[in-house]
Amino acid sequence: MKRKAGLEEAAREGGKVALDLGYEVVETALDRENAGTYLRFYLDKPGGITLSDCEAFHRKVQPGLEKVDYDFLEVCSPGLDRPLKTQRDLEKALGAQVEVRLYKPQGGAKEHRGELAGADETGIRLRTAAGDIAFTKKEIALIRRSVDLSALEGPDAETQEEAE
Repeated sequence: MKRKAGLEEAAREGGKVALDLGYEVVETALDRENAGTYLRFYLDKPGGITLSDCEAFHRKVQPGLEKVDYDFLEVCSPGLDRPLKTQRDLEKALGAQVEVRLYKPQGGAKEHRGELAGADETGIRLRTAAGDIAFTKKEIALIRRSVDLSALEGPDAETQEEAE
């Protein structure tokens, strides 16, 4: 089976299985790498995907992929900071803190951060401390959620540093 047809078949089968399990297939990829061809499913659901969810999907989808030419099957979460690619991704991220990278500087910068205040077919609106900024989709190289890792440091992180 040709690569494009194989990817379409895998996406169809993965979509059916995900629907049965209450998951969303965020992306299906068929990637050639040194070790072989990887068929990857990136899944999501409200509250996030667990390792058990990935295992359940893997067991249920694999028998339906007999016609697809791949060496390795991977099922995983797309991650918190994955690029927001579709209109659905943007709608789900409304109100969240995001970072936007542009092809060309706007307002003196190529990177902007703020709350995703709006998104439609033509572009997005970002709410920042300096005010709202609008970008067309053609101007945007990448948009993704901002991940604040400071909470992982914990309240004692500063105290520990001072003690050392």
